[in-house]
Amino acid sequence: MAVIWGVNFSVVKYGTQMMSPIAFNTLRMAIGCAVLFAIAYARPGRRPSVADRNRLLALGVLGHCVYQLLFVQGLALTRAGTASLVVAASPAAVAIVARAFGHERLPMKAVVGIALSISGVMLVVGGTLKADGTGHLLGDLLILGAVVVWAFYTTGLVPLAQRVEPAQVAAWTLVGGVAPLALLAAPSLLATDWGAVAPLTWGAIAYSGLLAMVVAYLIWYHGVREIGPTRTAMFANLQPIVAVLVAWAMLGEVPTIFQGTGATAVLGGLYLARR
Repeated sequence: MAVIWGVNFSVVKYGTQMMSPIAFNTLRMAIGCAVLFAIAYARPGRRPSVADRNRLLALGVLGHCVYQLLFVQGLALTRAGTASLVVAASPAAVAIVARAFGHERLPMKAVVGIALSISGVMLVVGGTLKADGTGHLLGDLLILGAVVVWAFYTTGLVPLAQRVEPAQVAAWTLVGGVAPLALLAAPSLLATDWGAVAPLTWGAIAYSGLLAMVVAYLIWYHGVREIGPTRTAMFANLQPIVAVLVAWAMLGEVPTIFQGTGATAVLGGLYLARR
């Protein structure tokens, strides 16, 4: 999951440079939605109740529409490596929200780890601002907003993930996000010159739609059910290592001292907060 999503930062960054961010995002999500539905209904097992399905659809608006709008637009405005380090604050945000809703209790070591991770993210964002003047601050803040949205979404899934099969969770939440996103993206989709879309861009859409939206999300939901939202999010913190290295190789984003120091703090927090 961490490797797939780590590579995905550069893939999405490339894709949103080649076409409208909201059009790219809607296409990849539509592909993921179709595949997840095929998987969910090809597998035997109990289907979610009408009430659970409605809850999943509502959460999908938050976790797949609002989150993706913030994430993709933010990524289009900042560096892929920097975005990955901001997203690494997800475990801290998930832990805080989960604790507020009474889902998990955190030992002091975990609290220290969360504080260290947040400090690392602040260092990365502050370093970007210092290095670039105005920097990519708006993009970083949009990514940070996406992190907060994801924390509420993940915490809201906890009771549902205990009784609904992961493929069903993934499929129905994605439907909840794709439907409103498609309406918002309609003007951009109609304005796109599809004949001019390069094969590599189609490849980016396929990678991001099939691997990032299907394979990685199935792993995520399975983790939320088996080991809880905070520990699952902690594993996702390995993304920055992959993302920074891939962005360096693919996009020429040379890592900065702020990214290196921030990544050390973030991963140090991951080590302390693991259980």
